[in-house]
Amino acid sequence: MSGPALDIAARVRAGAASARAVTEATLTRIGAQNPAVNAFTAVLSERALATADAVDARIAAGQDPGPLAGVPYATKNLFDLQGIPTLAGSRIRRDAPPAMRDAFLVRQMDAAGAICVGALNMDEFAYGFTTENSHDGPCRNPHDASRIAGGSSGGSGAAVAAGLVPITLGTDTNGSIRVPASLNGIFGLKPTYGRLSRHGSFPFVYALDHVGPFARSVADLAAAYDALQGIDTEDSHQALQPPELVTPQLGAGLGGLRVARLGGWFARLQSSSARQAVAAVAEGLGATAEVEWAMAEASRAAAFIITASEGGALHLPTLRTRLEEYEPLIQDRLLAGALIPAAWVGHAQRVRAKARDAMRVLMTDWDILIAPATPVPATPIGQELLVLDGVELPLRPSMGLFTQPISGVGLPVVTVPVQRVEGALPIGVQLIGKPWAEALLFRAAAVLEAAGICAAPVAPAFAEGAI
Repeated sequence: MSGPALDIAARVRAGAASARAVTEATLTRIGAQNPAVNAFTAVLSERALATADAVDARIAAGQDPGPLAGVPYATKNLFDLQGIPTLAGSRIRRDAPPAMRDAFLVRQMDAAGAICVGALNMDEFAYGFTTENSHDGPCRNPHDASRIAGGSSGGSGAAVAAGLVPITLGTDTNGSIRVPASLNGIFGLKPTYGRLSRHGSFPFVYALDHVGPFARSVADLAAAYDALQGIDTEDSHQALQPPELVTPQLGAGLGGLRVARLGGWFARLQSSSARQAVAAVAEGLGATAEVEWAMAEASRAAAFIITASEGGALHLPTLRTRLEEYEPLIQDRLLAGALIPAAWVGHAQRVRAKARDAMRVLMTDWDILIAPATPVPATPIGQELLVLDGVELPLRPSMGLFTQPISGVGLPVVTVPVQRVEGALPIGVQLIGKPWAEALLFRAAAVLEAAGICAAPVAPAFAEGAI
């Protein structure tokens, strides 16, 4: 079981290719292909080549270069990268001082031998689901450049789907890993809340922020997740949970895992593509039961209030002096969030706790729950409305219909891509697990990949020469 990242690492470790040659090829491809998708906002050529030379030097000296030796990767531009400002997709932070050191997860990837080649486009301050960024331009879906790449980690999704790099890092507050994974047709992981360190990433909502990787294979996603794990004493929000490597468990199969489909809220307001994708995944995992989490809609409402309040409070000092420099799509939302009464937020937190308790009871009988990741495949850039089950809805928030309730209770999710269920565009499905049970989700994803139900090939227009 392998993938493009692990194939690169195997060649570099064996001396069949140098890390420098891989990096040079990656930089050349980014220069040629990135304009079509607008995934990168910064390309760090000097850093990447210097890191590649260091990997090659370790190999020449007979030292272990790490499990991801020579593997190119890139990060959403809200992760600190030493020597450049951490933009978080904004105009305001373009005059921020350069980061003094890399984010913890970047250091973890580098320690594994991976090579950071740049920073990636995103919705401003991670507040969005489409990456139609007014400052850097929209990120375009590699499967159809007229369509969105999702968000807020849109650049992270598009860069992997276009074969520019095999692994990227993103963040997920209300669906910002799962939505781009779905729309770009790749694998993505939102781990359990607190599993991975957020230190060195620009915050959005402390109560809901998650960080995680994207990849084009289950094995590559697992390898990235294994490299990212580690206790960070500087992150006061990280749970002190011992790392659990998932790569050794990928071939274990379903092994009696109890799997069900989520119905109710998760069976409404979606396209036929989403329904077909869920059905295919359910069949592949032998999930015949459908269960309902009655608190789903309430959990989403609570997450909305908590997100708006925390986001508004975080940005209020800057909003008072530089409002017009903010992305037009989020100005009103941040201002409104700053005005939410404390009593509302307290009530939202109580609702969130009840939703979490209800989910805990539900999952005593199940190991994995299946749900759509997005209600529809990628939509045209600039589209404002969706019609789902005869109901007209605002497009941007509706991309989080099925991800946001899960964020509210902090459960781990692996998003798996179901290619071309209907038409030419992929769409994803959420595999939802119990806290700290990421390994079970990876086992299920590996079964689906081995059966050919889920796959993440490079978008056809970019297939030639993909990294």
